[in-house]
Amino acid sequence: MTTTSLTGQVLTPTDDGYDDARSVWNAMVDRRPRLIVRCGTVADVVSAVRHAREHDLEIGVRCGGHGVLGLAVPADGLMIDLTPMGGVTVDPRTRRARVQGGALLGALDRAAQAHGLATTAGNVSHTGVGGLTLGGGMGWLARQYGLTCDNVLSYEVVTAAGEVLTASRTEHPELFWGLRGGGGNFGIVTSFEFQLHEIGTRALIAEYAFDQADAVAVLEGWRDLSAAAPRQATFTAMVGGAGTVDVGFVWVGDPAAGRRLTADFADLGRARRQSVRELSYLELQTIDDTVDGHHFRRYWKGLFLDRFPADAAAAFAARGGGDEALRPGVSLQAYGGAIQDVPDDDAAYGQRGTLFELVAAARWTDPAEDADRMAAARTAAAPLTAFSCGQYLNTISDEGADGVRQAFPAAKLARLTALKRAYDPANVFHLNQNIAPN
Repeated sequence: MTTTSLTGQVLTPTDDGYDDARSVWNAMVDRRPRLIVRCGTVADVVSAVRHAREHDLEIGVRCGGHGVLGLAVPADGLMIDLTPMGGVTVDPRTRRARVQGGALLGALDRAAQAHGLATTAGNVSHTGVGGLTLGGGMGWLARQYGLTCDNVLSYEVVTAAGEVLTASRTEHPELFWGLRGGGGNFGIVTSFEFQLHEIGTRALIAEYAFDQADAVAVLEGWRDLSAAAPRQATFTAMVGGAGTVDVGFVWVGDPAAGRRLTADFADLGRARRQSVRELSYLELQTIDDTVDGHHFRRYWKGLFLDRFPADAAAAFAARGGGDEALRPGVSLQAYGGAIQDVPDDDAAYGQRGTLFELVAAARWTDPAEDADRMAAARTAAAPLTAFSCGQYLNTISDEGADGVRQAFPAAKLARLTALKRAYDPANVFHLNQNIAPN
């Protein structure tokens, strides 16, 4: 196959750098694209899309490579690698950022924080801006300023036809609506324009570990504290293999104001250990980074919860039971605040009534454990479905079309399907949490 029509750096399976380029965050993914095109310009993306269509090659789009299914890596297809397009420019006067489609969250955070600014971004700095934003985008600022997608002012998009469009409230407004939470179904975003906010540079983390025997009472008390918490606070809970239930919150803003919340945690009981620490916002945004994360095999199950009674707390703490060595870690992160302020029909994102996001996440290295680890994660999440209002597009794993239906109310899914027919009737962009055009 001739590749003379392609611009950008083209890698084939025999080229140096090919294996690094096809490696993603989940080590279970070991597919081999026929071609990898590392795109440095919008023109490179256009040429790659057109080449793939001319030669009937599946298209995968790679930015951060954090999707648990590794859909960015198409077997015998064409991977469009956006990572060379990683630039971020900030205008502190207008409080806006222009972010290229291959940028990582850390690049956005660093550029904005140079001016004491930020926008909602995820909790791991080596996540791609593109995937996070297109699925909705949760982070420590969401309760103050809305989801990542709520802070996008415009998108530059390469369509399945190879056209370059701008989508905003005034240009292609229906496409703008769909890109705000509808995933990568409608084109390849090569640039985002974000609204930034003055947040300062400081943050605080409060963590309390309680005996697992007290888990239900602790989690119910933590839930009630979360309901009354200021928007600067995002409450978190986690159960892993340490024999404790860990609850607390992350505060973005003046740490002294955040410390006033800590007195309420004394009412939850006697903690086995506790930690309250101040740090910079940039440090906060990197504390969950995993430098060696691409060596691990990974699987997760995610749910949105709209209630969290005692039965849900008990199921959360149990993590499905069974072999402790196989059980996943489970975590909760609070929603609400500014997320719910946005009118439901303003964006494709489908679950603004969420109370907490649940993730049951497994991480291991031995391929012989694959089936058992995945089964344990499913088992841990299953009892919580009774308290679920749906799923987050970015944490859908292998649920397929059923997961997509859980991510959107029926009316929104119908509107997204019509949008797909308008912009990608042949379903060229289907290696994603796919919204089929029919």
